[in-house]
Amino acid sequence: MDSLHTAGIHFAEALQAGPPWLEKFWISVTSLADPKCIFTICFPLAYFLDRKVGVSVLWIGLLSEWLNVVLKWFLFGERPFWWVHESGLARKQLVTLRQFPVSCETGPGSPSGHCMITGAALWPLVTALTALASRHSRSLVVKLSPFGAYILLLLAVGLSRIFVLAHFPHQVVGGILTGAALGWGLQGHTPATRTQGFFVATGLALLLSSLALHSLVIAAGIDIDW
Repeated sequence: MDSLHTAGIHFAEALQAGPPWLEKFWISVTSLADPKCIFTICFPLAYFLDRKVGVSVLWIGLLSEWLNVVLKWFLFGERPFWWVHESGLARKQLVTLRQFPVSCETGPGSPSGHCMITGAALWPLVTALTALASRHSRSLVVKLSPFGAYILLLLAVGLSRIFVLAHFPHQVVGGILTGAALGWGLQGHTPATRTQGFFVATGLALLLSSLALHSLVIAAGIDIDW
């Protein structure tokens, strides 16, 4: 695992050594793609365009947010910003890395929440836009453009997370794949006809279940808050 982490550090070095103008771009991407934007921006916009799509974005975002927390507790996952010092790599070889205000994230890092939650929650929106494009154009390029934008967005988000030393490349890849799989799997099971009370109750149930799981794991002697 150390070799995988070391390779990730060198990849981050190469990314940070890019053109200076890219720095603002990566930091902007990692800020705009924060999972909370799914609930504050993407959900309202999707709901305005189509109620069922909006509910699907909210539902998948809610479940993927919960699952990401649980996965991080069990998969652990180092954070590059901390690992490079704790592993002793910075003492063994010259490591040229820069710190940013968003670099010092704590807690387990696998899989990337930015990639996983964004990838999952945007899936129904992308499929809806693809269907809309297919109805209005016969061009394959136009039909596939929503998925093309989706892939480019997730790649940009993933690279931005590596750039600010929040995640290793393998954590980003895991987040993207898990998010896309969740979006694909959950889209057909959206409770679109349910009332607002159902979603409030579900959110509360997920919150209480995560707190209970956290307590049980701690009681078992596993320090998931390391």
